[in-house]
Order: sequence, then structure tokens, then C-alpha cells
Amino acid sequence: MSDQSAFDVDVWTLTRFVMETGRQAKGATGELTQLINSMLTAIKAISSAVRKAGLAHLQGIAGTVNVTGDDVKKLDVLSNDLVVNMLRASYSTCLLVSEENKDVIIIPAEKRGKYIVCFDPLDGSSNIDCLASIGTIFAIYKRVTDGEPTEEDALQPGTQIVCAGYALYGSATLVALSMGAGLNFFTLDPAVGEFILTERNVKIKKKGKIYSINEGYAKYFDSAVNEYVKWKKYPEDGSAPYGARYVGSMVADIHRTIAYGGIFMYPANEKSPKGKLRLLYECNPIAFIIEQAGGAATTGTERVLAVKPEALHQRVPFVAGSPDDVEEYLSFVKKHQK
Repeated sequence: MSDQSAFDVDVWTLTRFVMETGRQAKGATGELTQLINSMLTAIKAISSAVRKAGLAHLQGIAGTVNVTGDDVKKLDVLSNDLVVNMLRASYSTCLLVSEENKDVIIIPAEKRGKYIVCFDPLDGSSNIDCLASIGTIFAIYKRVTDGEPTEEDALQPGTQIVCAGYALYGSATLVALSMGAGLNFFTLDPAVGEFILTERNVKIKKKGKIYSINEGYAKYFDSAVNEYVKWKKYPEDGSAPYGARYVGSMVADIHRTIAYGGIFMYPANEKSPKGKLRLLYECNPIAFIIEQAGGAATTGTERVLAVKPEALHQRVPFVAGSPDDVEEYLSFVKKHQK
């Protein structure tokens, strides 16, 4: 008797999933599939580099500071080069926006496609040296103008996102991907070198039991945030207090929030009155993914995806997670605005 029944021979790889989804989408072409494949190749290469970072001496400061003021780690530099080079060679992009580059990267005319990609090549890089989880975040937009690409082409609100995703380099390498029809998880199978569909149509809990915020900055929080956090620890309605979890890597904290429910907060404070997380390549793609899972994402005053970007490296306050938890947070904000 054959042992074939012990194996799943109808495997859904991420590439197959994207191709099937693309065929069902009206007016879709193979260009987006080509782009996502190139992004996945870069992610596989980054995953490999992350796994052997210590052995290859890729840890430690590279000796520079990026455009948003963060110390650049060696892995940051390598990851950025991998993503830029793969996307530039994909013949599907015309403009790239990276956390690591001050200006937009304009693709040569002979290699241009119709898509714009905004990305953070290695999110949570302050965690590299202590071996905590880190990730890659990206959002894909379709160009809506003609002529030579400019910075203005990238300044589209998150509502215009065609596809967004993140890669998490943890105990396994996982890609969360949405093309606007729900959220799906794909896990890298190192034996075959492919991302395999492991969770389809992921949904976040309506309400969770975990809050995630850097309480070390409580001194600088406004009164609404401090009152909300106090409510989570000392609820006056007889409910159980929330658990506190904070990794300091946005991808890791967001992935846990999607998996278990709850709320992730990086609000504005006295030291960062406009917030600290970047809109184009952190907040927008994560907000898109959270909403596709049935959650909510807000700046505290408006829906994150509705914000009209004004600059490449613009920062915004960011609160996201289970819809009931985000709504409860907003009730504290509104109460303090009266």
C-alpha cells in the first residue's frame, strides 16, 4: 500500500495562490504575480541571512544612521539591497520607497512596470543583536499618472493599496499577505524552498485580552492613553485585567495581536507629537492587513488608511487590533477631547 496518503500532494504555494486570485480578479495581469514573486525571493534571501547573522558577522551597527534617525544595522543594509535589486529586476515596478533611502528610487525606463512598492526591509532591527523576531513590511500601489515617475506618485492613501504583506522571521518564516480579499498566512517550508498556505482567511478576534504598548514612555503619554492603560490593568467593570506584551518589533507585536486578539498602540506623545511609526511603509500596509482580518486601525483621530500622505517618511500615531478594543480606546480619546 502506498504511503502517498500521508502527504498533501495538492499543495497551495503562495505563487499558486496569487495566480489563482489574479485569474479571478477582473482585468488582472501577470505583472502583479511577477512582482510578488520577486518580493518573495528577496524575503527568502533575508530569511537566510537572518538565520546565519551571527555566523556571518552581520550583527552590529554598520556605522551610519538612516533618514528616519535610526542606527543602521548591517542586516538592514543587506536587506534593503536585496529588496531593491529584486524589485528593480522584476520589470513590474516604476518607483520604490524604502525606509533606508531618503529619496524615491526611480526604476530605469527600460525596466519599468506599473506598480509602486513602499517597504521597510527590516522592521525591528534594534532586536537583531538579541535574536528577537524581526520582519519585512511592504505595500504595493498601482501608478495612476503618466510620464516620468515622481515622488508624488507614491503619496497615495492606504485605501489605494493593491496588495500588502509582512514577513516575520521568528521560529519559522511566515508571510502574511492580502490582495484585498481577506488575509492569508504562508509559512516557508525550507525543504522545498516555497511558502505554503497554512492559514486561509485569517480573522482577528472581536475583542482580545492583551494590550501592547511601550509603557516606559508613560511619562510622555497624554492623559487619555494613560487612563486607557490604567483601565486595562485595573478594570472597574469587574472584568479580568489584560495581559501586557511588547516585543518592540512592530511585525512581531502585530502578528501576535492578529493571532490572539487585543490592541497594539504606538500613540503620539510629548517626545513624538506626530507619532513615531512611518505611514507609507509601516502603518498603511499593517492597517490594510488588520482591516482585511476584520480589525481596525486608527491614528486616534481618523482611519489610518484615509490619511493623505504629505511626505515620504511621514510619521503618524498608530493604534490597531481587535475592533472592540480599538473602539474602546477611541472612547477614552473622545472623552478627553470634551
